[in-house]
Amino acid sequence: MFGLPFLDVAVIAGYFIVIFGIGIWASRRIRNQEDYFLGGRRFGKFIQTFAAFGQGTSADSAVSSVVTVARNGVAGIWNNLLLGVFLMPIFWITSVWYRRMRLLTLGDFFEERYNSKGLPAIYSVVSSFFFMLVIAIGFSAMSKTIVAIVIKPEQALTVPEKTEYLRAVEWQKLERTDSRLLTPQERETLSQFRLEKPRLEFSYINERFLTVGVALVAVIYTIMGGLVAAFVCDTIQGVLIIILSLILFPFSVVKLNHIYGGQGMAGIIEIAQSRLPQSMFELWGSPAMLDFTWYFVLSLMAMSTINVAVQANQVTAIGSAKDEYTGRYGFCMGTYLKRFCTLFWGVTSLVLVILYGTRVANPDYIWGVATRDLLGTLGVGLVGLMIACLMAALLSTADALMLTSSSLMTHNFFRPLFPNLSEKTYVWMGRFFCALFIFGSILFAFSFESIWDMMKLMWEFNIVLAASFWLGIKWRRANRTGAWCSMASTLLLFVILPLIIPMLPGMRSNAYLTKTVKSIVINQTFTARAIDAEQRQQEIALWDELHAAGLSDGVRPEPLTVGQQFTKEYITPPRSIFWAQDLRTDSAGIVSGKGMLFLELV
Repeated sequence: MFGLPFLDVAVIAGYFIVIFGIGIWASRRIRNQEDYFLGGRRFGKFIQTFAAFGQGTSADSAVSSVVTVARNGVAGIWNNLLLGVFLMPIFWITSVWYRRMRLLTLGDFFEERYNSKGLPAIYSVVSSFFFMLVIAIGFSAMSKTIVAIVIKPEQALTVPEKTEYLRAVEWQKLERTDSRLLTPQERETLSQFRLEKPRLEFSYINERFLTVGVALVAVIYTIMGGLVAAFVCDTIQGVLIIILSLILFPFSVVKLNHIYGGQGMAGIIEIAQSRLPQSMFELWGSPAMLDFTWYFVLSLMAMSTINVAVQANQVTAIGSAKDEYTGRYGFCMGTYLKRFCTLFWGVTSLVLVILYGTRVANPDYIWGVATRDLLGTLGVGLVGLMIACLMAALLSTADALMLTSSSLMTHNFFRPLFPNLSEKTYVWMGRFFCALFIFGSILFAFSFESIWDMMKLMWEFNIVLAASFWLGIKWRRANRTGAWCSMASTLLLFVILPLIIPMLPGMRSNAYLTKTVKSIVINQTFTARAIDAEQRQQEIALWDELHAAGLSDGVRPEPLTVGQQFTKEYITPPRSIFWAQDLRTDSAGIVSGKGMLFLELV
């Protein structure tokens, strides 16, 4: 089925049976809103630990590590670890606050602190959209990875797919070539490919159908069993996430050492130093990898530290504990467990980039391709286990965030409009908002093309709420008027207008708004490694081919030896100034912006 052996399908089916069984069992324990949204506040340290771990670890956690490492080298690992380390003290301080508040939702804080019904309603809507984005990232990571596991071989491609595939192959060849060797026509072709972005990978499974199917599973068992079902499932799924973090590592290390003649962990380091260019080991990025500059990481640290405390799921996770210390212990231990897994994701990502970085054009697919290659040949159900683990990682986050959003919308949005209804009615409305939340998450997942674009939006989204929360906690003079001004202005400038303005006719293709930053030629000196010497030989062969055809009259590249100093020329791509997802060219050749508009830059 879909290119998977029976044993793998059986493992996935067994996982679904267990999840649905827990949902049915938990549904019989629900009597009121507190039972449904907070599990009756009776969970202990063990459940609390895996609930926090599951909420903070989705399918994107491991997969996005490969994406950031493939794009930025060890700077991608550094980013994940750095953010987590500085958030730990914040969690230790704030976790007690949420349990001590004894509130059903964090929206209640805004109601009581500012004596307002409107502020918690706005908080509920904004937080729900934030959580939709978080789950959308998980959906995207899970679906892209599973799609890559059952990827089509070249001979199975349709005619249109084969045409796009060949264009993608040509694109990758041009990207890997030193820009000094490209003819003017090839440079123009490269620019066109960067706008067109042809696909190199095609799958037997439709990515959108897979996303919708897994979303339905999340909705069904969470709607039935509430937080009890979510947290019990999270405990099981937490174990599966740890398996997800570890399962590829030994197989990838064995293959790496077998191919390149290394031994043990020391062999990994030696191979990485020879098979990866020096730019991959620069902590603050390089001309080839511009995402993680030092100022980007510092600003991201500051923004994350401020924004993290206003995430409503922490009240759900910590408020469901039986006492304050249990809530603090479970949440911090679960977060620490994620930091531990991050180390394995980072090291595994480096190994996978060495093995598959040149074979797989889209970094989002590397984890899936590695799963098929390393585990599929064994035929013992490990591919099915990996798929179950990916789904578990997603569902462990989706169920908790779904219930958090549902409790906010039910308690702080619906209840003030329709007070004095029965507890049963509010519970059923909570179930309705669960389904609505998942539907919104699917729309977000379909609206973005890459995990990286969604991650950048997620990091900054909660600026709308952060100021009014922190000042409300720490400054007695903070008042309702100031909170309204803070939320309304940031919501208008950073969310509403950037979404509405692109809907106006002609805005996305406006000549001014499709401007790009100028390409910059950067020359940087490196110490040659084995991979650099091999790439130089390929460049020499390409130059000889072009010269023989009369297409190149420049200076022939000199061969490189390992340890030799050499200078490499980079031409930075002309990225869009004003559009979050860069520019695209349609079939008519019209260039238009994708994603949200950066209004502050306009």
